[in-house]
Amino acid sequence: MGEHVIKLPDVGEGVAEAELVEWHVKIGDLVREDAVLAAVMTDKATVEIPSPVDGEIVWLGAEIGDTVPVGSPIVRIKVAGDAPSTAEPAAESKPEAKAPEAAKASAEPAKKEEEKTPATPKPAATTAALKPVPRATTGLPRPEGERPLASPAVRLRAREAGIDLRQVPGTGPAGRVTHEDLDAFAARGAAVVVAGLQEKTGVEEVKVIGLRRRIAEKMALAKSRIPHITYVEEVDVTALEELRAKLNASKKPERAKLTILPFLMRALVKAVGEQPQLNAVYDDDAGIIHRHAGVHIGMAAQTPGGLMVPVVKHAEARDLWDCAAEVNRLAEAAKAGTATREELTGSTITITSLGAMGGVATTPVINYPEVAVVGVNKIMIRPMWDGTQFVPRKMMNLSSSFDHRVIDGWDAAVFVQRLKALLEAPAMIFVEG
Repeated sequence: MGEHVIKLPDVGEGVAEAELVEWHVKIGDLVREDAVLAAVMTDKATVEIPSPVDGEIVWLGAEIGDTVPVGSPIVRIKVAGDAPSTAEPAAESKPEAKAPEAAKASAEPAKKEEEKTPATPKPAATTAALKPVPRATTGLPRPEGERPLASPAVRLRAREAGIDLRQVPGTGPAGRVTHEDLDAFAARGAAVVVAGLQEKTGVEEVKVIGLRRRIAEKMALAKSRIPHITYVEEVDVTALEELRAKLNASKKPERAKLTILPFLMRALVKAVGEQPQLNAVYDDDAGIIHRHAGVHIGMAAQTPGGLMVPVVKHAEARDLWDCAAEVNRLAEAAKAGTATREELTGSTITITSLGAMGGVATTPVINYPEVAVVGVNKIMIRPMWDGTQFVPRKMMNLSSSFDHRVIDGWDAAVFVQRLKALLEAPAMIFVEG
């Protein structure tokens, strides 16, 4: 038998290290060639690492959340034959990574205990190692984290009845829960009362890894280096919503349904054409503002893994329908985890929207190193005074943040007011010049 050592490959883009975000295997697993072993993340792109050989996993060189340098050994696989290792021998496995035989041995006592039936408990052998826990038949729930003693049959009954065994006082040896205890507990109706009113003292520790850690680092960077100024303005989108409804009603079947975002994107293109300092990124280390001719709009999107910002490139060259189609395509790719590095980088200004959950006003965080972000709040019908009476209008707030180092408050206000004017008279969005 030989061993094959798999090193972290070069994932491209000059990246020197990557974060391990997922193991698909464990020690002792048999794997086939091309089976996925692990997933690593660099920036916001996740890369899967396949196995180049058939064999048995004998060593894992990192834990989830670890940052691994390119070229470092991460997996050792035992293979048939005398094939030499493809890398220098890796360090000894970490204490948590038990060999299959050791893990099996350590699990054996627990397995045997579970298989025993309490109907006829064995006096000495079964209970000698257990500390007796005296409980009254109307006793209190077990402390959180204490495992109740019960047979598999009792556990099954409790699970099917929706009863938490930790809340059932046990009258059997060493506090073991019996079928009679379950019957008494259910008869008292204590399951609902106790579960609803008991004190909870547990603390769950969740390691921040992968995309969530990238988001945390990016947000901390943005807030620590950018002095934000946020400007909120209400916009009457009644006419825009009427136009959107008419366009959707008459659209071709193959076209994407229009939301308010494509209109905002087209308005954004016109507004930054008049104020190019808003369509920029700021290299604060070099003290240089890079004003871009192309408008590359980041679209903050919520995904199962967390916030991602796919980028609609060259929005200035896209019409309303093309913007809608590209937003839909990128949002689906982000949610499915198939968005490429190119699709997640290169934005020059960002739009963030929570849709119906958008709230009345927000304070969006700038997508560093950009200098502006436009936040869309939810649309609400409000009574508005037209000079003679109150009339119902569809109103929406824009909450926009700016880098106050390079964008003055006056320029921020002019920009938002220009967006407001375009959205309130949507025909102006399509007028050239």
